[in-house]
Amino acid sequence: MMLIVKKLLIPIAILALLIFLGLSLTNKSQAPDITFTTIEGKKISMADLKGKVVLINFWATDCPGCIKEMPDLINTYNTYKSKGFEIISVAMPYDPPAQVLNYTRQKSLPFPVMHDGFSEVTQAFGGVNLTPTAFVFDKKGNRLQRTIGELDFAKLHQLLNIELAK
Repeated sequence: MMLIVKKLLIPIAILALLIFLGLSLTNKSQAPDITFTTIEGKKISMADLKGKVVLINFWATDCPGCIKEMPDLINTYNTYKSKGFEIISVAMPYDPPAQVLNYTRQKSLPFPVMHDGFSEVTQAFGGVNLTPTAFVFDKKGNRLQRTIGELDFAKLHQLLNIELAK
């Protein structure tokens, strides 16, 4: 009797694992249900952004890669905003709020910027702790891409051209 149970347990365990993996691969990662509060006090929820392709950019004022890619982010935003693209720029919790505000104003960042002072947003996105980190979501809120490190803007533009045409 015990031998029959052991023989059945292994195939059942393998089948359960295969079903779990299959479901994991078919379920696209959804954007977290979160509301951003910009440094101007404006509230923007991920639900408000449905129907747009969205890039969530985690950055810091002391991050060389973040600062290097900021002009390309600005250009990308200005190019694609009228086509249904949005960027939400999230400054890391350790970044001094005054520095974030000063940088945002000096560089005239055209997209919404928030300071994640209580780590709520970094936690909602899986515990982001490296900068730059970017997430791209389609019009339905499905995650298309997660990039740790500087973005490849040629590839990002290709992705945006495809997704915004849908």
